[in-house]
Amino acid sequence: MDNKLIKPLSTIQWVDREEIKPNSYNPNRVSKQNLELLKQSILSNGWTLPIVIRPDFTIIDGFHRWTIAGEEPLYSMLEGKVPVVIVEHKDKAGNIYGTVTHNRARGTHLLEPMKAIVKELMDEGKTVQEIGKQLGMRPEEVFRLSDFSKEDFLKMMSAGVEEYSKAEYITKI
Repeated sequence: MDNKLIKPLSTIQWVDREEIKPNSYNPNRVSKQNLELLKQSILSNGWTLPIVIRPDFTIIDGFHRWTIAGEEPLYSMLEGKVPVVIVEHKDKAGNIYGTVTHNRARGTHLLEPMKAIVKELMDEGKTVQEIGKQLGMRPEEVFRLSDFSKEDFLKMMSAGVEEYSKAEYITKI
């Protein structure tokens, strides 16, 4: 194995979150909704990706993981620590390249595979609310990705509810 490729991961360590600082050039922005989804992901799956930092503890990748690690309940659960790997580039350009390539390599979700995922979860009996929470979607997004009619979807949304929701009421008029 190439030692250069495995070296960062072999140095994983838990450090105080306050020792780490963001870089000044990260072009990536995440909505508040997606930050909540990231938090939910860590709470559900555990911490699966370390924060990538330079030797001076400046973030190369993982700014948003670092950000939410400062919020409750994660901060207390992690005792103020975050997992990091240290990557040493020979110049600032290497750090910038690392930040941008980490961000761009994550890709985007395509419509048809997401529709298949939502259908599979619904076929397994998962609720709209659970799918929405776990995938960071509003009920309308789950509906758009499902093959259900509007009426069927509204019945699922209002199952167990004693009164009409505004959405269902409007369709009855």
